[in-house]
Amino acid sequence: EGRKGRDLGIMPPLNIFLVFKNKQLGHFWELRLVSLLFFSFQTFEKLLIANRGEIACRVIKTCKKMGIKTVAIHSDVDANAVHVKMADEAVCVGPAPTSKSYLNMDAIMEVIKETRAQAVHPGYGFLSENKEFARRLAAEGVTFIGPDTHAIQAMGDKIESKLLAKNAKVNTIPGFDGVVKDADEAVRIAREIGYPVMIKASAGGGGKGMRIAWDDEETREGFRFSSQEAASSFGDDRLLIEKFIDNPRHIEIQVLADKHGNALWLNERECSIQRRNQKVVEEAPSTFLDPETRRAMGEQAVALAKAVKYSSAGTVEFLVDSSKNFYFLEMNTRLQVEHPVTECITGLDLVQEMIRVAKGYPLRHKQADIPINGWAVECRVYAEDPYKSFGLPSIGKLSQYQEPLHVPSVRVDSGIQQGSDISIYYDPMISKLITYGSNRAEALKRMEEALDNYVIRGVTHNISLLREVIIHPRFVRGDISTKFLPEVYPDGFKGLFLFGMLLTFLFFFSFLRGPCLVSQQVEVDGMKLNVTSEWNLASPLLSVTIDGTQPEAFKCRNSTAMWDLSFP
Repeated sequence: EGRKGRDLGIMPPLNIFLVFKNKQLGHFWELRLVSLLFFSFQTFEKLLIANRGEIACRVIKTCKKMGIKTVAIHSDVDANAVHVKMADEAVCVGPAPTSKSYLNMDAIMEVIKETRAQAVHPGYGFLSENKEFARRLAAEGVTFIGPDTHAIQAMGDKIESKLLAKNAKVNTIPGFDGVVKDADEAVRIAREIGYPVMIKASAGGGGKGMRIAWDDEETREGFRFSSQEAASSFGDDRLLIEKFIDNPRHIEIQVLADKHGNALWLNERECSIQRRNQKVVEEAPSTFLDPETRRAMGEQAVALAKAVKYSSAGTVEFLVDSSKNFYFLEMNTRLQVEHPVTECITGLDLVQEMIRVAKGYPLRHKQADIPINGWAVECRVYAEDPYKSFGLPSIGKLSQYQEPLHVPSVRVDSGIQQGSDISIYYDPMISKLITYGSNRAEALKRMEEALDNYVIRGVTHNISLLREVIIHPRFVRGDISTKFLPEVYPDGFKGLFLFGMLLTFLFFFSFLRGPCLVSQQVEVDGMKLNVTSEWNLASPLLSVTIDGTQPEAFKCRNSTAMWDLSFP
């Protein structure tokens, strides 16, 4: 089917055709062969997606290609959502708050029974890493599209996962492996490790319950705030302390394992562009890794997966310092938000692989079969105001919405359409915009074009920030770390204000209202100059005087904003 539109990176279904020519005998056996081939790829007749938005739509697309009927769940405010319309069946599980709908296990279990769904794909977030949900499904004989409860428990607890990683000979960050009892013990441990240290919740993720401490006072304060946030977010106030790796890269390895002891690493994803410990731009592969480091990280990721008898798609996250030393951070026992970039460079459909593994099939590929074909970049398009802390949520109705699918090699994973509401109840993600190229420069150029052609009206969005990031000289060079945004924009993102755009606006009104005299004082090399002009679009010439003298030529330049205009 090629790499185009929304299906970029997703393998087409396998179709088998047998043509009979003048065979009066043997038809029965040849038809039976077709049937056996067909049923050898059968998985489930009906699958429920315990999620919403773009990831629910993403799972439904693969299910359709595999011939699996789908059941969508939704809250009352999501009754007209795209994932509801795409599914074969849809059932409301409660009101808008997530605790009463998408996290309501009792209601979801009831829908599973009513619809006779044989399997559940949890997507990411919500119940995707909830071992109790997986246990309840298993008790009812329903397949959870993901790892078993043991792996979810082991990798979901940061203290236990770190101990398991050490035993599997995975590089870990120096730190205290036990539970920190109180603020005094936190200070003692921090002094032993050496500042700076990272204080973080044992349970959960997403940047919650995390604090960096550079001295004793910040350690006490960090312990108090992190424990409170961990308790409210995860119902678990246990904390751990480890050495803070200053100015690292965040690079993760995608793994895929089956129930027969086979496991693969599907190369890396560079996820260093973050705000508030949450990813903004991802790409695959990374500009930073050499083949030896990539292999070492991949082999350690697989070793950890095998240590917990992992089966499904999962992600092992690492921090990588400037010398390419890498340290285990955590393992996410689910499909990652940024999985499309891996699909683009490998040609694998990770959702399809998860479903096959859950049914009990062995992996179809060997490590030598996993390529790095080209380059892929993903931008997370959010309904957020990027001028406030790099993105505070914005709500409203999408009055106009057009995805840039006409741009070559673009994939858009979304769960909204024109007229959709961005609600206060859920994550404000609009879509994941992915571009693919034969190399990084081509992928970035297509991303720039795609962002320029993305039409979103009705809510504030972060496209201006995304576009500035991907064309910034540091990003283009690959000179990035998790501190990229605060270092490049120490006073926050302000956007690019083009004075020329304002002048164009003045031009327009000058044409409508007649001549308009504009005077501007500028400073060049310490000299203050008075620039005067009479703007009038009706005139073929632009008359400008500088300190009373009309120059033969002048140039407007802004070196930091990268625009340059010359007027002979």
